[in-house]
Amino acid sequence: MIVLKSEREIERMHEAGKLLAACHKQIARMVKPGISTWEIDEFVERFLGKNGAKPEQKGYRGYEYATCASINDEVCHGFPRKEPLKQGDIVTIDMVVNLNGALADSAWSYPVGDVSGEAENLLQVTKEALYRGIAQAVPGNRIGDIGYAIQSYVEEEGMSVVREFIGHGIGASIHEKPDIPHFGLPGKGARIKEGMVFTIEPMVNLGEWKTKMDGNRWTARTIDGKLSAQYEHTIAVTKDGIKILTEQE
Repeated sequence: MIVLKSEREIERMHEAGKLLAACHKQIARMVKPGISTWEIDEFVERFLGKNGAKPEQKGYRGYEYATCASINDEVCHGFPRKEPLKQGDIVTIDMVVNLNGALADSAWSYPVGDVSGEAENLLQVTKEALYRGIAQAVPGNRIGDIGYAIQSYVEEEGMSVVREFIGHGIGASIHEKPDIPHFGLPGKGARIKEGMVFTIEPMVNLGEWKTKMDGNRWTARTIDGKLSAQYEHTIAVTKDGIKILTEQE
């Protein structure tokens, strides 16, 4: 069942989203060769705690960290680690913030120092795909319109959209209905209505879209070892249009 959110609920989630965006803004300044994702994870937990919030995914289904930190061919759910990031890496930091019971979810991919041309292109295409998907999240459209906008653009650019991991509703818990695939056909799926709140979070690969799981049962990697990137926002469908709850100011 899709639970529609009130204006007050959306505003509370927006406050959580603003804090999450401020955290990502700090992370953007931190990411450079030599820092570890372990240090970034520790920073996030401190930052949220100082601002009266907590990392919602810590403890979720046994997950032990404040963030997911996925490097290079890791598609999602990478564990923070103590090894330093290297020049030319790309790293995705994904987190869910709980501020007084209101949740917001966002992931961002960062270049580590100077990256290759193909890595830079991957980052640009993935971010553009996110915003093309968001543009379709208007009342009267269908969920498939979001996925089609993302998939068609990404494939025109010679890349692929991961199928195994998708966007989702969010509210009282991290994962609610509706499911938001980043692929599909226009005019298909549930109709988008005012009051819906969900994530759009395309994971885009330079090579094949298929993934494989690490032995830790969390981390997914590209099946061919090529780079992957992800950008994610939590959005609300309101009477005034699309509201991006996790946009950086």
